[in-house]
Formats: sequence, C-alpha cells, structure tokens
Amino acid sequence: MDDFYRYLKEQMKDPDFKKEWDDHELEYRLMMMVLKARNEQHLTQSELAERTGIRQSNISRIEKGQSLPSIATLNKIAHGLGKELEIKFI
Repeated sequence: MDDFYRYLKEQMKDPDFKKEWDDHELEYRLMMMVLKARNEQHLTQSELAERTGIRQSNISRIEKGQSLPSIATLNKIAHGLGKELEIKFI
C-alpha cells in the first residue's frame, strides 16, 4: 500500500487529477471501508453475499467503485459484517 500512497501523492500534484479525486473521495473511502471490513473478517464476496442477501456481483461492483450503494444496501452490508451503519455530518 505504501507504493499506492506514494503514487497517489505524486498524482495529486496534477490539478486535474486532484479535482477528479476530490470529487469522488467519499465514494473511494466507502469502497475501501467495505473491502477492508470484509477482508478483516476473512470473508469472500460470496460469503458476504450469503450473509446479506446481496448478489456477489453487486458486492464486487461496490468494492470496485463501479456502483454507489443505497443506504439500505449499506445497512445490509454492515449487518452482514456484524456492524452498525452510522452516518453523520461533521
């Protein structure tokens, strides 16, 4: 991951890249949170799909950033991971 962050830091010097990243940062963070939580529990996408009732292909699209899940879907994922969904303004 260190290589990724070094690469990202370098790319952020490009104003066009930085704007695109900033415009989608919440989506990137969301996909990384789902992926990280699933990996921490050593679950496959199929196992998470069984726990949540969400198709494995939809979980894959969420983790790849190809789909932005609804709050209801995020809540199912959270419960499938034994967690609670918390949304707040800071």
